[in-house]
Amino acid sequence: MAGAVAAAGSAEQFQQLLQRPDRSLVVVHFWAPWAPQCAQMNEVMAALAQEHSQVTFVQLEAEAVPEVSEKYGISSVPTFLFFKDCQKVDRLDGAHAPELTQKVQRHAGAAPSPAASAQQQLQTRLSKLVNAAPCMLFMKGSPKEPRCGFSKQMVEILNRHNVAFSSFDIFSDEEVRQGLKTFSNWPTYPQLYVSGELIGGLDIIKELEASGELDTICPKAQKLEDSVDYETFDILEDEEVRQGLKSFSNWPTYPQLYVKGELVGGLDIVKELKESGELLPVLKGEN
Repeated sequence: MAGAVAAAGSAEQFQQLLQRPDRSLVVVHFWAPWAPQCAQMNEVMAALAQEHSQVTFVQLEAEAVPEVSEKYGISSVPTFLFFKDCQKVDRLDGAHAPELTQKVQRHAGAAPSPAASAQQQLQTRLSKLVNAAPCMLFMKGSPKEPRCGFSKQMVEILNRHNVAFSSFDIFSDEEVRQGLKTFSNWPTYPQLYVSGELIGGLDIIKELEASGELDTICPKAQKLEDSVDYETFDILEDEEVRQGLKSFSNWPTYPQLYVKGELVGGLDIVKELKESGELLPVLKGEN
């Protein structure tokens, strides 16, 4: 039975499986054929059975063996019961694959291997990276200094279409460079993601540009003049204003930005606000 999921079609079969002398842990899935979540969890059970050959995994159709279901208070499916030495030691209600996996590992005394743990950490990191901005470009080099012709062409296309994007230099992290190929099943760079989903490489972006679809897929960079009404004053035209404003606002350098009569700051502060995403609300007087 190693690597397989047993079926209990009666109370007798259920008891026999519970009492198997060669297994310390028995995991029972109370399921129903009409519930799609149960079919999904049966697949999870099958995968776990391959990993944990020392554990007995059992499927029991809840409505077909009502005496067992009633004995253990099974009122919904899927429900999982965990037995050791014929005694119930744990329970899980609902289709929660990660929690089921954790409970099996804990009760079977099997900790995740260091390699599996490291792989999971990488997957989590890659997921965060592709979602780090609405539009993420993984490229060789940076937009200002591309380090391959394909990456340079990609940046030129995105800039030509005024696309707002952030980038990640895959030369800066070999783990990301190799891991992302598997993560997205895409072997080459550059790679463009929108809302965490892979759009494709240079060839696909060229096709989208040619068809006119690129403008509908990628978020546009918002031009300041399209969003905010502002006026300027050339302080070189009026020495009195140039010197007086330094004392008036206690700010010694130019440029200076004011919103509703209040000093926001100079270039460094405006850059910080832009990077944090707070600039537009500040300019609109919302902050």
